Amino acid sequence: MKLLSLLTLFSLNLILAASDKPNIIIIMADDQGYNDLSCYGSKTIKSPRIDQLAKEGLKLTSYYVASPVCSASRAALLTGRYPRSVGVPGVFFPNRNKHSGLAPKYQTIAELLKSVGYATKAVGKWHLGDELEFLPTNQGFESYYGIPYSNDMFPAFSMKYSDDCLYLEGMNQETIEKAFAKNKQRPAGMKDKVPLMRNDECIEFPTDQRTITKRFTDESLKFIDESLKNDKPFFLYLAHSMPHTPLYVSKDFEGKSAGGIYGDVIEEIDYNVGRIIDHLDQKNIAKNTLFIYTSDNGPWLVKKSHGGSALPLFEGKMTSFEGGQRVPAIIRWPAKIPKGTVSDAMTLSMDIFPTLAKITGATAQDADLLNGKNALGLYEDPANFKTQHDYFFYSPRAVRHKNWKYHQVETFKLKSTARKTKGPSLYNLSSDIGESKNLINDYPEVAAQLKNALMEHNKNINKK
Repeated sequence: MKLLSLLTLFSLNLILAASDKPNIIIIMADDQGYNDLSCYGSKTIKSPRIDQLAKEGLKLTSYYVASPVCSASRAALLTGRYPRSVGVPGVFFPNRNKHSGLAPKYQTIAELLKSVGYATKAVGKWHLGDELEFLPTNQGFESYYGIPYSNDMFPAFSMKYSDDCLYLEGMNQETIEKAFAKNKQRPAGMKDKVPLMRNDECIEFPTDQRTITKRFTDESLKFIDESLKNDKPFFLYLAHSMPHTPLYVSKDFEGKSAGGIYGDVIEEIDYNVGRIIDHLDQKNIAKNTLFIYTSDNGPWLVKKSHGGSALPLFEGKMTSFEGGQRVPAIIRWPAKIPKGTVSDAMTLSMDIFPTLAKITGATAQDADLLNGKNALGLYEDPANFKTQHDYFFYSPRAVRHKNWKYHQVETFKLKSTARKTKGPSLYNLSSDIGESKNLINDYPEVAAQLKNALMEHNKNINKK
């Protein structure tokens, strides 16, 4: 009887401890630019529900992702470390290498939170390896529903297929494999055809991408309800597969935005963000839910009307200019964060991992190797928060220190004809957010300091 009482008391303490922990939602868009929300200045895209998050929480104007491309950026967010230090230097492609993915030995946010009683789910784009060992269900997520890579890629040959996962008429796995083996490229008829997975199995092929934004949200709402039913705090990682191209939109949003189909896509995402906001209100859990909305990298400008905008920043995706790695980020947590606040302090996607560890009391493995910093002070007192980072390394080629930014080499995707240098270059972001005036000849000592810091970082990053 005494043992039973002790067990009951222990279980009660776990329940009480879990109830104190906030629910956590991270929504990540794909290739959404700094200027692609109305609360960040867009004149053509309306985003009233995401704007609501900003009005009720904190808008960050100097928030950076660790890479200007998707796999590396996602790895950094989920591990709190620079992507090269966890073996993810760029983009993973299916059918290329059986051992390409985020190694399970690196602790993810999902594993961190699961260790302190959280229910965990990944919904949407994964893009950290399509082999079984790299899928979300082997990275701390108890379940997964989504597209395992970018929405313009095609099926991995190692994937398990259910009876409902149909190929195009006249094609099966064997013919697809033969076509790829012969041409080393996408087989004819496979354009924009991607699989939808549940856990480690394909359940739909080709995925109807016109309805996928809604279905990702439907799945998310079900997960929230299941977690509440089980009296568990939850971590939802919802990574939308757009506005990465190809762009798809449902009939309800087709042709509605002044921003064209690109705007249609974001306005549909915005509407579905609103569905989650409303659901939290209905369940009376909004106050203690930490809600983050952001993007994986800057806009894909070469796609023109099917890409976005990073203005007033320069350049976009695949570059280490501000437009490639400074992205929108909004954080709402009514229990902690003051309403309608804005911070221009430099913060990183990698900060989310150690901050959540601090908030939840979870223990980070190899905490001394984390590159992110605990930014709980940002949530509690954004007006007085100072950046925790002396340096931020955009890539092997660029670094920021305070308001100074140094490029060893400049990489362009839409190079301005006015540019006469490919680096080295030095910009003062406090007065030149568009990186238009190279000051390297005026401040050689600052450039030398940042160059040395960049070289030291590059020398040590792969040793961790």
